[in-house]
Amino acid sequence: MLINKLDNVEVNTENGHKYARFDIKKGENIIKYGSPIGHATEDIKKGDHVHSHNVKTNLSGNLEYTYNFKDYGIPKINSDLTFDGYVRENGDVGIRNEIWIVNTVGCVNKIAEKLSKITGAKNFPHPFGCSQLGDDQTKTQQILRGMVNHPNAAGVLVLGLGCENNNIGVFTAVLGEINENRVRFLNCQDFEDEIAEGVRLINELKAYADTFKKQKISISRLRIGLKCGGSDGLSGITANPLVGSLSDKIISYGGSCVLTEVPEMFGAEHLLMERAENKAIFDKTVALINNFKDYFTRHNQVIYENPSPGNKAGGITTLEEKSLGCVQKGGLSTVVDVLDYGDTVTKNGLSLLNGPGNDIVAVTNLMAAGVHMILFTTGRGTPLGSAVPTVKVATNNLLAAKKSNWIDFDASALLGDKTMEQLTEEFLTYILKVASGEETKNEINDYREISIFKDGVTL
Repeated sequence: MLINKLDNVEVNTENGHKYARFDIKKGENIIKYGSPIGHATEDIKKGDHVHSHNVKTNLSGNLEYTYNFKDYGIPKINSDLTFDGYVRENGDVGIRNEIWIVNTVGCVNKIAEKLSKITGAKNFPHPFGCSQLGDDQTKTQQILRGMVNHPNAAGVLVLGLGCENNNIGVFTAVLGEINENRVRFLNCQDFEDEIAEGVRLINELKAYADTFKKQKISISRLRIGLKCGGSDGLSGITANPLVGSLSDKIISYGGSCVLTEVPEMFGAEHLLMERAENKAIFDKTVALINNFKDYFTRHNQVIYENPSPGNKAGGITTLEEKSLGCVQKGGLSTVVDVLDYGDTVTKNGLSLLNGPGNDIVAVTNLMAAGVHMILFTTGRGTPLGSAVPTVKVATNNLLAAKKSNWIDFDASALLGDKTMEQLTEEFLTYILKVASGEETKNEINDYREISIFKDGVTL
């Protein structure tokens, strides 16, 4: 059993569920992580199971917040740690040297798949790019632009059809200035044999990619995305705190980490707001939270019914509980920026990224923001992988043993004899190996997916 001294529940380390440490009166707050996660809907006796049948959320509507900065003293350290990566012509760095096929429209998915099989280039099917209007099309273009510009791709083939709303001419204007050696375009309707033309262009991109050789690169250049999915009651006790500890260490060395899943900040947003670097970042964080609540309201959806069936089966009862565990991935570092959907991370430190909690949309969002890899914690297990290396961190050893073909790192050692400091150092060693080329399970299995946030009109 694991507890915080303020908690009136304790967590069973075998099933992740909560049990009352003391008698709890109806209406009294349930305390976990030292904070309320809801209130009792009936009297609860010491030792009773505490879950959805006797707990209800405290959350409702938009809130007003006051800025009171809290500095947790994460040090700035000049580190000589490095990884073996690739320096691009524009000065950016990548941890992979791949060729990517980026579709402007879903109609060419199978062509991209065939080109991938022939050449080994990576393809990422999606159903978007045609018949989208306004902001809905803009969101698609922003994510695809982030893919085209991603430094893990040494070369990119932009593959279009010709009649789509997001046709190559329109998309090129969104891309802005490009390196013609690195980015090639193929409009399939323009060629009698689009496969032969695609193979020719990809081979030229491969020749360009071969000009890049691995170099020692400072850890301060590393950009990492933070994500959780298929969470359980141990997520906020093992894997998420471990990722938070690693995040603080990366940031202390001058690196960048990005936290997203805005609905999974609801109920814990105050812990992020108190770390906003200045009033402007605080105001942007408030807007980030309240605007996403407004999005739920516009669609007549309940804001605070987020925990999925799998989350609940794993012991998570309310959104406050999920959020208080979720935000721990961001450690205790100062929040230096708030990014909108489709923005690219530019500042060293912890950034918050607008976007939903949906796993495949969130990992796509993080990838398009320019992170080199994603640390993905899970208590239930998931094979999902992004276009960038996606490190699966298990919350419990049963999952790590059962799904060793999915899991890259086991955080459950924190329940044994490993200290947070010891396991963080082990985790950092592994992360630098991944940054230097060691493949994650999603790469070994070739599980690489994208999905784009849809919020608008389709013709």
